[in-house]
Amino acid sequence: MTLWRHELRLLLRQRLSVLALVLLALLTVAALGTGMAEVARQRAAIAAIPPAQAEDIGAVADYVVRTKDAGSAAYYSFHATWDAPAPLAFAALGMRDVAPYILRVRALGLEAQIYDGDTFNPEVALPGRFDFAFVLVFLAPLFVIALFHDLVSGEREAGRQRMLDALPRGGAALWRRRTGLRLILLWAALGLPFAVAAAVEGVAVGVVLLVLGVIVAYLLFWIGLAVLVGQLRWSSVANAATLAAAWLVLVLIVPTLGNVVIDRAIPVGQGAEIALAQREVVNHAWDIPREATMRRFYATHPELADSPPLGSDFHYKWYLAFHQNGDESVAPKVQAYRAALERRDRAGRAFGWVLPSVGVQALLTRLARTDLTAQLAYQDRIRAFHARLRSFYYGYVFYDRPFGRDEFRRAPRFDDQAGG
Repeated sequence: MTLWRHELRLLLRQRLSVLALVLLALLTVAALGTGMAEVARQRAAIAAIPPAQAEDIGAVADYVVRTKDAGSAAYYSFHATWDAPAPLAFAALGMRDVAPYILRVRALGLEAQIYDGDTFNPEVALPGRFDFAFVLVFLAPLFVIALFHDLVSGEREAGRQRMLDALPRGGAALWRRRTGLRLILLWAALGLPFAVAAAVEGVAVGVVLLVLGVIVAYLLFWIGLAVLVGQLRWSSVANAATLAAAWLVLVLIVPTLGNVVIDRAIPVGQGAEIALAQREVVNHAWDIPREATMRRFYATHPELADSPPLGSDFHYKWYLAFHQNGDESVAPKVQAYRAALERRDRAGRAFGWVLPSVGVQALLTRLARTDLTAQLAYQDRIRAFHARLRSFYYGYVFYDRPFGRDEFRRAPRFDDQAGG
């Protein structure tokens, strides 16, 4: 332990090394604070849903009870859905920074409602927000380079290497101690603030330990690369330039090129195209005989075929039917779009097995449930809830059953944990 304390004292005399460690710790704390603040904002927005929902439904009920028209209730009632952040979301915000985590839906065509806000390609959205994952994946390697580029070359250039190699417990043992000490300090600058934040957020112990292990593994990769470059016996400046170039290639250039290759190999359209196609079917329904719409609807919903026939006046069951037809008409497009997204996601994860920066980012977003898989799971919960909404309203609309305040209270409510 005396040798370790001695090495620590020597390191603390190096102002640039100390400054690098302090700066990394400050960046880590700032990133964790930013992530926790964003997650707290999202949780506050979700917590505000029930009172706002109750007020909104109350206003609709005041209007509907005059006529007790179930169609009006279905048309005017918005029902909130939400995707609550996982405990670890603060560390890797992932798609929560670009994809909606609250969506209000009506018992009308769902696909247009889901994809209306899809103005980007979520599968290629870059991790632009400053969070813990950004600090670990993009910035931590730079601090490894700062602390390790001259670990041996600096002593050689100062004329001390031969003396250090000749000392008792010098040589390889000395370099192992210095490497181990720097690894521990770098890990502490990243891991200790993370552990504190994770404890505050209620992250499971197993997940915390796994992330701490990922931090060590990622640091070891870059330390190993720095040691490998150091074996070439170049100057400290050459080592730093080589490692900086490696960082540029491994963290920025290759992942970007990989995304381009995956994008071209697995083309994916825009979700907005699905919304447009669904709307075209819905709008076309106004121009064709209503009987054609109802025949198509009853072909897929025979349980409602015994409902009273349409009269000459407008009826909401016709309106709801062609919205349902619109959703069913774009179902193949939805499946193809989702399958393409999942293929891109799998390709990106496979890329992460050979490129640590991509792999660590993918693992953190998966653990934090902020990746594409989590976003698609949220859409599945929305669809399950929407199916319950439609079934509830159809029972009133298609059979002309009166819809009063009691029916508003019996309407389905979204449960994020129960899948809708």
